[in-house]
Amino acid sequence: MVLPIVKYGHPVLRIPGRLVTEITPAIIKLVADMLDTMADAEGVGLAAHQIGQAIQLTVIDVPQSEERPSTMSIDGSEVDLETHMPLILLNPKVTLGKEIEAGREGCLSFPELNATITRPAAVSVTATGLDGETIAFSATGLLARAVQHETDHLHGVLFIDRMTSAARAGIAGKLKRLQRGD
Repeated sequence: MVLPIVKYGHPVLRIPGRLVTEITPAIIKLVADMLDTMADAEGVGLAAHQIGQAIQLTVIDVPQSEERPSTMSIDGSEVDLETHMPLILLNPKVTLGKEIEAGREGCLSFPELNATITRPAAVSVTATGLDGETIAFSATGLLARAVQHETDHLHGVLFIDRMTSAARAGIAGKLKRLQRGD
């Protein structure tokens, strides 16, 4: 079922998420609804916060693309990205690489708004999957960016918080309109 996506200004977007301590039928249904919602919105990631649930849960579905390539490695070996999508990450822990890069980002909670954000180019992730098993992988490219963006949501951090002050000043009017619900 496609759920409504909360927009900038909704208080849930600023709340640190609670840990998911049990994989219940309700969590399994929520994941299915989040995947439907993300696909319907043509997004590559969706955090539970964006559908009004302040819990440590995100779904990610990054396609392999020549324009915005990604790599995913498990146990030090690169794997086929498509066979591991979508990712369902409960209580993710992210270790950031040292090299940084700038890239365009948008957010389903900020319709029609995007900006260049500087983030680490690589990440290592450990999380719990929907089957209760530990997931561990490393990523670069769009996948690394999506993981960082979505896990930021789980801690009440928004991509506008990662913008330069000049970039944020340039979109101040759009932010005010979004916050008012215009």
